[in-house]
Amino acid sequence: MTTQTVTGRLVLDDRIAPGRLTIDDGLIASVDVDVAGVPPDAPYIAPGLVDVHVHGWGGHDAMGDAAALDGMARALLRRGVTSFLPTAVTAPLDDLAVFADRVRSWMPGAPGDGAEPLGFNLEGPFLAHARRGAHDETQLRAPADVPPRTIEALSDGLRLLTVAPELAGATDLIGALTRAGVAVSLGHSAALVEEARQAFAAGATSTTHLFNAMSGFEHRSPGLAVAALLDDAAYVELIADGIHVHPALWELITRLKPTDRLLLVSDAVPLAGTGDGRGRIGSLPVDVEGWRCTVVGTDTLAGSVIALDTAVRNVVKAGIPLPAAVAAASRNPLALLGITDRGRIALGQRADLIELEDGLAVRRVMRAGAFLEA
Repeated sequence: MTTQTVTGRLVLDDRIAPGRLTIDDGLIASVDVDVAGVPPDAPYIAPGLVDVHVHGWGGHDAMGDAAALDGMARALLRRGVTSFLPTAVTAPLDDLAVFADRVRSWMPGAPGDGAEPLGFNLEGPFLAHARRGAHDETQLRAPADVPPRTIEALSDGLRLLTVAPELAGATDLIGALTRAGVAVSLGHSAALVEEARQAFAAGATSTTHLFNAMSGFEHRSPGLAVAALLDDAAYVELIADGIHVHPALWELITRLKPTDRLLLVSDAVPLAGTGDGRGRIGSLPVDVEGWRCTVVGTDTLAGSVIALDTAVRNVVKAGIPLPAAVAAASRNPLALLGITDRGRIALGQRADLIELEDGLAVRRVMRAGAFLEA
């Protein structure tokens, strides 16, 4: 048995406290809180971050080959992300099947010095044309037009899928996926509030990048964003880069949503972390300039260039308490997926941890009890 201790300011469920963790064989064996002698500038010790919506990082594409997935996993870990869902964008159904097969075959040998894959996420093709954002309109599909066997072939390893609830066959698809244990997120949608509520009632549990590419607050015709904010059981994703959603609305979200239903996601594109330049997201060319990524020749946002550690810093700077910010990037996305063995500082939890400096920059990352330099 390998035993080690980690000391610092522990980011617990509801507070921050000086403390010490004992870790045995990759699991938290004891949690001592309010320990005397912990320096006031000791690092914060928080659960590792979990990105359930990320298309790439560091020049590596989630829809690329095994080497690209390796590179993406390693790059994410160094930003404090210890678990993730490689996320596909809309593509031909045959290409999505290849993506699913590739991720499934890669997962058993994924690098130990990278973020751990928990399955995969499909953002498309069941999206509304009018709210497609940076998705190839020629490949969008209504669920009613896709044979059930085609969807069943994608389901092994599928953990999260985005659906526009107003599409033909959407309710049946939501029900089938929910029964199969796949989380369904509503998004890229022009749904009316009643249609969105029916989809949540059918089993949908989350909302893809709240406010972006969805119907919202039209006062005579409220849409999906209103339904998501008023449903206490619904999770909502937030891209906290200050570009996708104005920070003034972050406070609105935190006032309306229970703390355990906010999900921080990066929605990062493959170019994220590489500086300005031109690349692709799926079949569409995109430009990155500063903190903005847009479809070439348009003002359409095409994902972000932040990682989750930046999102945590941003929302804390905006006034969200650190424990709530960390939960939104760790415990909450895991709860969406039904994963309970990590994401909290508690006895028996897997020791996926991050050390954060005073400014919340990642100092070190621990995956399953082993520290790697961030």
